[in-house]
Amino acid sequence: MAVFKPENVEDFYEIGEVLGSGHFAQVRQVRERATGTCWAGKFLKIRKNTCSRLGLDRSSLEQEVEILQAVQHPNIVTLKDVFESRAEVVLILELVSGGELFDFIAEKENLLESEAIEFMKQILEGLGFLHSKNIAHFDLKPENIMLSDKAAPHPNIKLIDFGLAHRFHQGEEYRSTSGTPQYIAPEVMNSEPLSTAGDMWSIGVITYILLSGLSPFQGETDAETLRNISVMNYEFAAQYFSMTSSMAKDFIQKLLVKNLNDRMTAEECLLHPWIKPITRKQVAKRNRSSINMKNFKKFNARRKWKMSYNMVWMCNRLVRLKLLCKGSSDPDPLQVPSACCLRGEVVEECFECTMSGVSAILLWSATEEPRKRPKTM
Repeated sequence: MAVFKPENVEDFYEIGEVLGSGHFAQVRQVRERATGTCWAGKFLKIRKNTCSRLGLDRSSLEQEVEILQAVQHPNIVTLKDVFESRAEVVLILELVSGGELFDFIAEKENLLESEAIEFMKQILEGLGFLHSKNIAHFDLKPENIMLSDKAAPHPNIKLIDFGLAHRFHQGEEYRSTSGTPQYIAPEVMNSEPLSTAGDMWSIGVITYILLSGLSPFQGETDAETLRNISVMNYEFAAQYFSMTSSMAKDFIQKLLVKNLNDRMTAEECLLHPWIKPITRKQVAKRNRSSINMKNFKKFNARRKWKMSYNMVWMCNRLVRLKLLCKGSSDPDPLQVPSACCLRGEVVEECFECTMSGVSAILLWSATEEPRKRPKTM
């Protein structure tokens, strides 16, 4: 059962700078008063009543907290404390300061498959631990794969954001259509019973992107992306996979399988010859193969741009929604304040949207049309 402390977080922690923001959450650095240790405080706005559209439903947080309190693994973010007041819940989490794995890789000039495999191995070890506890993450994507400290000689992977995670119980049939379109498995979009195999599909997509700089099913729209997933429309185009080993392609093919029962498990992935080569020939193949860095950098830049675009759009929607809640049933767009984002911080109504990897002045109008679009670094 999830444990929430009905105490004031500021009695135990000093609240520091903003590290990032989401729809109804803000992450700040906090310092434990008793030890001086720094942590990440995730401040989550809670709905005041069932009719409200502002904030998160408390019950939806309970499972996330329960899961995080139950798992301890080097590749999974640690939850230390949970505080609750009438208006918000505060999660005290391990401070993961190394940024996203994909951002770290995009800074490199070149990367061998053997180096990328070391990261994939850590992801699979964390995921395998979750699955051994009958827990599925259900939101695996680049934004949720972080580094503890990118300056370390061998950076440590941390899986974060368990908001969509689910713990399976004996005899339970679980369905959900939540997730990011380009990473969700066919059974999710078809509203079929789910299992931990849904995470393994996401691993296949992430590996494909990592090696080529392409998303296997990405369409011009979410609808097109979902259609591509439905018909298994993907290929290993020569111009993007010319430097990729046959073992890596085999690894992906054994994950991007429509029948969830035929996909490799996390344990099986760790024994696959691409991850754990058996012969010298297999080792040599990995060391000769490399990531398509030119295309990967382009993919990551587009991804960061889209994240900043979506964040500013959502901030603007929140401003308008807040005005509606104040009593204006049909606000005049010309009277609705714009959400102004200056170097990643929304000024209007304190809706902040700090975004790492983006260095630009963003200015959004009340009609949600961009006047100036963000540029990635």
